[in-house]
Amino acid sequence: MTSISASTTLRGTSLALALAVLLTGCQGGSDTSADATSPFSATATATATPTDDPTSDASEEPSDDATATPTPTPSPSPSAPSTPVAAGYAAGEIPPVPLITIPDLSMLDASLSGFTHEITELVGDYPGLTIAPASCDASGTVREGAGNVLLYGDGSGVYTGPDGTTVNYGDGSGTYVIDGVSVTVYGDGSGVYSSDTVSVANYGDGAGVYSDETVSLSVYGDGSGTRTDETGTITNYGDGSGVYTGEDGVTINNYGDGSGIYTDGLITIQNDGQGTALVNGVPVDAEPLPPVPRMGVFPPMGTIEPIASCGTTITLSDAALFDFGKHTLRPESQQTLDSLAAALAETGAPVLQIGGHTDSISDDAFNQTLSEDRAQAVADGLVERGVTATLETTGYGETQPVAPETTADGADNPAGRQLNRRVEIFVPAF
Repeated sequence: MTSISASTTLRGTSLALALAVLLTGCQGGSDTSADATSPFSATATATATPTDDPTSDASEEPSDDATATPTPTPSPSPSAPSTPVAAGYAAGEIPPVPLITIPDLSMLDASLSGFTHEITELVGDYPGLTIAPASCDASGTVREGAGNVLLYGDGSGVYTGPDGTTVNYGDGSGTYVIDGVSVTVYGDGSGVYSSDTVSVANYGDGAGVYSDETVSLSVYGDGSGTRTDETGTITNYGDGSGVYTGEDGVTINNYGDGSGIYTDGLITIQNDGQGTALVNGVPVDAEPLPPVPRMGVFPPMGTIEPIASCGTTITLSDAALFDFGKHTLRPESQQTLDSLAAALAETGAPVLQIGGHTDSISDDAFNQTLSEDRAQAVADGLVERGVTATLETTGYGETQPVAPETTADGADNPAGRQLNRRVEIFVPAF
């Protein structure tokens, strides 16, 4: 009986407890909060957004209805470690279209320095004797073998150099060929320059075309242009937009409004110019692209200066003065020296520079001595004929030829060697 009473009591207690739990659950059915120990509560904690109510219990979560709200899409992140990037740039950044640089065109002006020449009538016409204006450098030193010039008195003239001719029209325009360079200048900043490796057409308004062994460049004078070299082609449209196509497969398009596209075969970046870019289709934050800077212009070409004077060079062939390999004046040279001395005395030149020159036959030492002795022989002959100017003599040996001594195929050139064997008298302008 006692055991039955205990069992009955236990069952009664269990039923009471179960009833109490059931009643409690029914009372909470109208509440928006679930017990923290509920299995539904764990699901809500993982997916729901925290309540904005600062008085809510931290152990409470939204009801099951709240878990049905879709999870918001995460904001784009430029630092996502899985986002591919262009080498050297952050996620979503597009490298700039390279700038178009204009090559150094200083040669356009450096090549146009005026020649300083003058013709002065000193003597008559004698075999083996020529008179021509002298060309001098900035220091006033005569340029040996620079050529001859014919002046017309109005600033115009024709200069014939070792490898070409200069025509100066006196208005800043002209044309010449020197040291393998051909230049035509129109006097208004435009012109054409051509050498073995460089070609330039300058239109004088900032536009022009340049090409060398590695670069081709077109400049349109309005900030736009195109350049092609071994790395690729750049096109600048002058309005902030531009395109680069590289030999390595890289293509960059900048549309000038902040948007653009980059591709290198592995990555494609599309910038919408509004703060977002798609990297292989994945959105990331990205600043709009800056515009492509406008490119520069061609500098105008200079002008050929009027031909000025630095003096006169009188050249005497060795055949008119000496026997081959000798420095004693021949009898036939006497009349030439008589006329020359009279003309020099008439000019009143205070200083005369006399230089001896040889060809390259024989050794250097012999040629040096021969050139010195020949220069001194002419000086002595002029002094004997009454020339009172200070005579400065110099022997140059074979170091200053005015003509090639071999032909293009390497054969001997006797005519060239003949021109190199000479004595020159420089009469400075004063």
